[in-house]
Amino acid sequence: MSTVLVTGASGFVGSHVVPELLAGGHRVIALARSDASGRRVLGRLPAASRAAIEIRIGDVTEPTTLGPALAGADAVVHLVAIPRDRGDGRELERVNLEGTRNVVEASASAGIRRLVHQGALGVIDDPSLHYSSSKARAEALVQASPLDWTILKPSLLWGERDGFFNVVAGLVRTSPGIVPVPGNGSARFQPLAVTDAALAVRLSVERPATVGASYELGGPRYWTYRQITREVLRGMGRRRWIVSVPIPLIATVARTAELVRLPFPVASDQLRQLRLDNIGPLDGFQSAFGVAPRDLAGNLRYLARKLADQEPSA
Repeated sequence: MSTVLVTGASGFVGSHVVPELLAGGHRVIALARSDASGRRVLGRLPAASRAAIEIRIGDVTEPTTLGPALAGADAVVHLVAIPRDRGDGRELERVNLEGTRNVVEASASAGIRRLVHQGALGVIDDPSLHYSSSKARAEALVQASPLDWTILKPSLLWGERDGFFNVVAGLVRTSPGIVPVPGNGSARFQPLAVTDAALAVRLSVERPATVGASYELGGPRYWTYRQITREVLRGMGRRRWIVSVPIPLIATVARTAELVRLPFPVASDQLRQLRLDNIGPLDGFQSAFGVAPRDLAGNLRYLARKLADQEPSA
């Protein structure tokens, strides 16, 4: 048993990683940015599990908060990242890159050598791709650190409270008989169940053989954006026409929404990212961890419930 500090414990991935670590017999220090976030972490757990978790308040973008939060930890699981900002990339760099730098430096200062870092599949250091560049540079920073690191690079993650499939489901709910897909919908992904991603985190913490390794992780098959949209409709039990919309048109609307600070389902940076496939080896997960990952097909029934209704009842 070890004591593991989890950054991003209240987020989507964290909400699955924390119970996986607890089920594996580990103690968890959940880093939360506020008391409300801490209560959210606890509220998702059964009462019997709460004795093995401690909430500590801190922020990866505020280095002075990390030293006290790390006290007593044997390992760090770094999950904090944001997928988009308002268009210029500065917030992505502040959280995804500099936040990672702060975690690495604070861990080294605290004498904690073990770090499991959640990267992302298919990212490259291209300044025109703000999210991709911030994540790629964060991974390089981790690899250059003196820590005993493992990097997990998942494709799209699906599961209750996810941030991609629920966006598509939201479009379905508000659409007048159609649902748009960017371009011809041929961009490819390799969706991975968040429960499998959480298992990979726990096994990485427990297995010394994963130190110094970077794993590209995806599900058992490739899916195009159009195929994913059909699967979302199937999970929701809805019928819609799937309509291709030119990416330049969507990008113009997205940029306008960013300029005037209006919500829009997709960021212009995310549209630029679609030119790159988000795939890796089909046997990558099983080769790395000895477990066959779950297939997306037939497993999106949770999307019949709105995002707010996907919270677990403790």
